Amino acid sequence: MTGLWGKSSSRLARKMRSSDAHIPDPAKVAHPLGDPLGEILHLLKLTGTFYCQSDLTAPWGIDIPPLQGAMAILVVTEGQCWLELAGEEPLAVGAGDLILLTCGPKHRLLSTPGGSSVELAQLPVHQVSEAYETLQFGGGGALTRAMYGIVRFDHAAGQRLVSLLPKPLHVASWGAQFSDWLQSTLRFIACEARALRPGGETMITRLADIIVIETIRNWISSAPEAQAGWLLGLRDAQIGRAIREMHRTPAQDWTVADLAGVAGMSRSAFSARFTALMGQPAMQYLTGWRMQLARAQLLDGGQSLAAIAQGLGYQSEPAFSRAFKRVYGLPPGRLRQQRGAGKNPQNPDPSAAQLGPG
Repeated sequence: MTGLWGKSSSRLARKMRSSDAHIPDPAKVAHPLGDPLGEILHLLKLTGTFYCQSDLTAPWGIDIPPLQGAMAILVVTEGQCWLELAGEEPLAVGAGDLILLTCGPKHRLLSTPGGSSVELAQLPVHQVSEAYETLQFGGGGALTRAMYGIVRFDHAAGQRLVSLLPKPLHVASWGAQFSDWLQSTLRFIACEARALRPGGETMITRLADIIVIETIRNWISSAPEAQAGWLLGLRDAQIGRAIREMHRTPAQDWTVADLAGVAGMSRSAFSARFTALMGQPAMQYLTGWRMQLARAQLLDGGQSLAAIAQGLGYQSEPAFSRAFKRVYGLPPGRLRQQRGAGKNPQNPDPSAAQLGPG
């Protein structure tokens, strides 16, 4: 039986869209944390999620096609495998390792570097549910057990954060504060996958979501490249306050003077510091943030153009459409039409909204 894991990328994309959660209105989201980075992590809601638990025996190889706008997760719980990406050296992935592949690139997973492989759509998958599958595949040799998943962050904040991650993000060793619970969680996932008890699918998918978010948190706190640009601005005590308020209330008629007041700075000092940290003026950042929210809401399909425009502070639909086209290169109505026709929308990269350099 060829299930969700074995479908073509276009059919898989449609399946992911069909299970999307409604995009939350940032003005209505609870804000339990005071810092803007914490609030962005709070908004990391994984949607369109599915997982496959695989038992693979050498020799084996799988060709995985590109899936635009998605993030792939690979966790090896037993044995090892190799990841091949175009233009990169093969990457060894051992037991306990975790890989995040942002932007859904084409890649291969293999028992041996350079080995032969089978297209994803040809795999003999057993579909347990809409969100969980199992796979037994290979030539009968050494065993590799792995969990593979595909998720998407539909909120603009999550998309922006994911766009800054390394491609791929490989966690081969975890700090002492993470190692014990991670290994225990991976063992629990593997046990649930083998036993297939009632509720096992829910346990696996929820725990995997937690692992993904903790991986991103770990990268933010430890990677040198995460200490600059947008993330540095979010951490700044004064600029971060202004960013937090823009994120919370994007429809407000903000001025530079208003934002400087929120930050507790003079207008000139605020403007200079914001641009130095974020790589763009505050009002340009605000427009980019609004357009990222607009794009997510347009693709969600739950609101009219007029409602989206009003919810983001635009007095008229034409004014909103002009702003959207300046950022994304096409009018908002056309983006929605492409989505409705099942096509990959143009300009899928959320960083096109220019929220500053990573």
